[in-house]
Amino acid sequence: MKCPTCQNNSTRVLDSRPVDDSRSIRRRRECEACGFRFTTFEKVEEIPLIVVKKEGTREEFNREKLLRGLIKACEKRPVALKELEDLVFEVEKELRSDGVSEVKSEAVGEMVMDRLSKIDEVAYVRFASVYRQFKDINVFIDELKELLKREQ
Repeated sequence: MKCPTCQNNSTRVLDSRPVDDSRSIRRRRECEACGFRFTTFEKVEEIPLIVVKKEGTREEFNREKLLRGLIKACEKRPVALKELEDLVFEVEKELRSDGVSEVKSEAVGEMVMDRLSKIDEVAYVRFASVYRQFKDINVFIDELKELLKREQ
């Protein structure tokens, strides 16, 4: 690892610890030439997970985009950011454990809605209304009836 100050190739690791729920390692390093201390992070390189959209286009799975959508659905609701981050982590973990390189956006949406309904029902309905693109009030009412059936 090159020193960011003097570009020397000789650095030593002072401390290593797992971070991000043990998904990466934080290393504290020191340059043996100039003594400069800096931090590096080591993470497993993941195979890209491609999401196939409804119209057939493909894009790489983006956990930040999913988290932003969930945050928007939970606006002014008593849902902790940590809960949403955990939800996104669980969804991504399940998708990657299936061993497929492509997944339909419908599958991702259903996984998210299933978990979100257990966290906050209002946020679930908000997310579902955008995801399922409710065309009129009747579709909205049907979704609410379905949610009430699941609770009983």
